[in-house]
Amino acid sequence: MQIQDLPYPDPGVPDARSGPRFLWWLGRNQLGGQLRALAWGLLHFCSVSALPFCVGVAVQAVVDRSGTRLALSGGLLVLVCVGNALGDTFLHRAAVTNWITAAARVQQLLARRTAQLGSALTRRVAAGEVVAVSTGDVEKIGWFVEAVSRFTAAAVTVVLVCVALLVYQPALGVVVAVGLPALALVVLPLLPRATRRADVQREKAGRATELASDTVAGLRVLRGIGGEELFLDRYRRASQEVRQAAVHSARMWSLISAVQVLLPGLLLIAVVWYGVHLAREDRITVGELVTVYSSVMVLTYPLRHFEEIAMAYSFSRPSAKRAARVLSLERTAPRSGPRRTEVDAPASDLPGPADRPAADSSLPSGDLYDPATGLLVPAGVLTAVVCGDPDAAGRLAERLGGHPEEPGPSVLLGGVPLDELPLGRARTVVLVQDKDPVLLSGSLRELLDVPASGEVTADAALAAARCGDVLTALAQASSAAEDPMDVRITERGRSLSGGQRQRLALARSLVTDPEVLVLDEPTSAVDSHTEARIAEGLKDLRSGRTTVVLTSSPLLLDHADRVVL
Repeated sequence: MQIQDLPYPDPGVPDARSGPRFLWWLGRNQLGGQLRALAWGLLHFCSVSALPFCVGVAVQAVVDRSGTRLALSGGLLVLVCVGNALGDTFLHRAAVTNWITAAARVQQLLARRTAQLGSALTRRVAAGEVVAVSTGDVEKIGWFVEAVSRFTAAAVTVVLVCVALLVYQPALGVVVAVGLPALALVVLPLLPRATRRADVQREKAGRATELASDTVAGLRVLRGIGGEELFLDRYRRASQEVRQAAVHSARMWSLISAVQVLLPGLLLIAVVWYGVHLAREDRITVGELVTVYSSVMVLTYPLRHFEEIAMAYSFSRPSAKRAARVLSLERTAPRSGPRRTEVDAPASDLPGPADRPAADSSLPSGDLYDPATGLLVPAGVLTAVVCGDPDAAGRLAERLGGHPEEPGPSVLLGGVPLDELPLGRARTVVLVQDKDPVLLSGSLRELLDVPASGEVTADAALAAARCGDVLTALAQASSAAEDPMDVRITERGRSLSGGQRQRLALARSLVTDPEVLVLDEPTSAVDSHTEARIAEGLKDLRSGRTTVVLTSSPLLLDHADRVVL
């Protein structure tokens, strides 16, 4: 997989049982890229490690006054430099490709899971946590995936150089072969503490992200009640906690880095001292001493990748754990087994495009019945359900939509359990609009361009939802677009009032024209006059279709064909 081939046609089914398993799954699914990076890494590190041999041969040739060997060492040096340049260039290219493709795969998996869970996701995981996973955590996971191949190449190179030094100069080779593994292993006792500090930093950063996300989402309300300074002060404190945790973590990693500099320096001093002693006794030549000395110097470069892989794993492990947690979330499974989703359902079971037929014989129809509550909604009528508890109304709406929070008997539509339908078809047949619908950024035309039967036009839906004044306000607010349908709406409709957002969301639901439409408090943010007109328009437009309205508004109850208390 190359960068230009992204996104993946199918990112696969992840192993989300734990963070390490998820990282292992990602690595296995990018085996080709890992092997390419490993090959280029071996070329790069081996070329770098061969430089001391070329320099040593050249020095000895000068000592022996041998022009032939000096020319040979010069040719080898040029060849090694070319290999170094090629290996470094293509290693970087392969590593970045591995990082980007791994991050893209994780983002696709998260987007797919978010689409499958819908509104159930934010009830089980904070919205800020989801944002943190899909941004910062994705980068850390990609970092570890791309660092594995470079670390492997560095480790293989260190082993090869140690073996070569043992063969080339056994007396000094033993010192290097014993000292280098000790350098790589001496930092192991420090890693658990560094990992714990990285976990604390990530946890505090996630809390700060959640707080920022919640504050931005409720900024309009906070300004209305004068609570901006309070939440700003909370965010400042959370930000300072993140800074302190980051400094605390950085101190440990600084210590590890210092150890990785100090100990190779001590090994280098030992090699030079022992090598000079051997050279004075004529047991080794000057060229051999230069070769071994240079090899130890150069090996500090691949040894840095031992520190990098430790740091990458320490930061990516909690990130992978959080990503695996989100990816492992499932809707409540029915008793008969797990429900198919859009991912594993055949193409014929997927929701149709915006021009899907008005009547589909494969979709169930008829009365809607909830065995858990005993609620019966006759087909083709407007039924109002009065709930004293708003939370209970929300749970009932989710149940009627076929995706409850808790296990229980399935809702029946025309005698067909909704749990037996693929999730895409269940959403096509029963559409639920909760009490806080989300408007995505884009033009009004794009907002209303949703999978629909084609029987209800956008103009008819806007008229039924009494959006005339909304269109006028949009036209006046934008001088660039003459048609209100082309006016851009900001993220979550923050440029609109609560009542305007609610009416546009209702119009979007009406355009869809599902077999069953469930509305949870669809007029709670509008004035009574507008509410009465919406109730009238809703009844006229949904005539002959099954509609359930969860409300306690007398104006909506007055227009209902049937009221359930």
